[in-house]
Amino acid sequence: MFSHSIQFSDALQFLDTLNSGICVKSKTQLKEGDLIATIPKTACLTTRTSGASQIIEAADLDGFLGLAVAIMYERSLGLKSPWYGYLQQTVKEDKALIHEDWKEYILPLIQSEEFGLDPKYFGVEDYFAARSLIASRSFQIDDYHGFGMVPLADLFNHKTGAEDVHFTTVPSPDESDESAESVDDDEDDSSDEFQTQASQRKENCLVDASVGLNISDGPDLVSDNTSDNPLVLEMILVKDVEAEPGNPYDIVNIDLELVLQWSSSLFSGRHSRARLSLWRKLGYSSCESQNSEYFEISYDGEPQLELLILLYLILLPEENFSDLDLAVASKVNSTEHVIADISVRGKILQRKICEMSSDILLTKSVCEALISLADIRERLYGTSSLEHDVEILRKCDCSAERKLYNSLVLRVGERRIIEKLRNYAEAGNKALYKVQRSHLRKKLKS
Repeated sequence: MFSHSIQFSDALQFLDTLNSGICVKSKTQLKEGDLIATIPKTACLTTRTSGASQIIEAADLDGFLGLAVAIMYERSLGLKSPWYGYLQQTVKEDKALIHEDWKEYILPLIQSEEFGLDPKYFGVEDYFAARSLIASRSFQIDDYHGFGMVPLADLFNHKTGAEDVHFTTVPSPDESDESAESVDDDEDDSSDEFQTQASQRKENCLVDASVGLNISDGPDLVSDNTSDNPLVLEMILVKDVEAEPGNPYDIVNIDLELVLQWSSSLFSGRHSRARLSLWRKLGYSSCESQNSEYFEISYDGEPQLELLILLYLILLPEENFSDLDLAVASKVNSTEHVIADISVRGKILQRKICEMSSDILLTKSVCEALISLADIRERLYGTSSLEHDVEILRKCDCSAERKLYNSLVLRVGERRIIEKLRNYAEAGNKALYKVQRSHLRKKLKS
């Protein structure tokens, strides 16, 4: 960011976490309307700024297709690319949905002698990687640049459910003389096909930007640029931000391997494999990253629904499991993933995946399984208590021991989520106990 003249407030702190990459937090309290960053448009990777701009223009590509070519081209340059450091990240996307685009639009570019592209850097895997970046991180910059990759901006508003900052811009000299415009990734209608991709961004974008907010009272941000400068983008807070190490959107991962380890401690290996196989046949899957499968536990301690379903199946009585397995086998060609014809305490469950809820899945045995998983996951931190870690964090100087401080923040945050998972399971057990007592009282009265 420094090498590209991206300027940001001293109030921002960047943390390189072990599991989630780089995140940004506030070191001091910030107010609505504070200007927290300015980003030169030349720092953004677009079809205009990329070294492949002439190729893209000659091939008459625009929108996400043009940007994908730009990203692949910059990747092919390696260290020579101005965005080399920025592009070093892990990417993932559903490959089946975009393979056809690669064959129709990218393959002809590779085969054309006119452009002289190295097929090594423009293969289908490279296109998948570029498209993944675009779907999760790109922004509509302005009419001239179109969509592009914006360093720093893509760190904000990740999994928050609402924007923290506004992303504002005014037209470039090459654009029309219209008044300053807002950047709105969700409402821009210049490319319906691209917006289909944008809808999959999981709220990892800056939306509903507006111009004209008061920026004079914000944190000091040394810059020769003004709010009227057409060459930069401005990021402005839309709500107050407290200075705190906690992040209500933090998560903890529980590896699938850990779940199978727990299952094998209670049942045979054959039992565990059969239940996992049925879970997959029903259309369920875990999260995946770098060849590792895992389940997410939210900041509030709530486990991923897919984990609850897997535990439910692992703990299902053999008779009910056999009935379900047979039902699934008979519906092998169905396009709907259905849990059907399972007799559980005299009730028949006929629900699609999207209708499954924790109310159904949180049996006493599932709750106890969650507590066991929380205990196993907790042991990965060693023998020291959470209170001990909190005390060390309190005494740690974040400026003098930055890496230690960041590690402790991550460690304490994860252990608190595990504690909440345990509380979540215990609360489920208590709720079941109350229901059972209520039913017993009614039965005795009758």
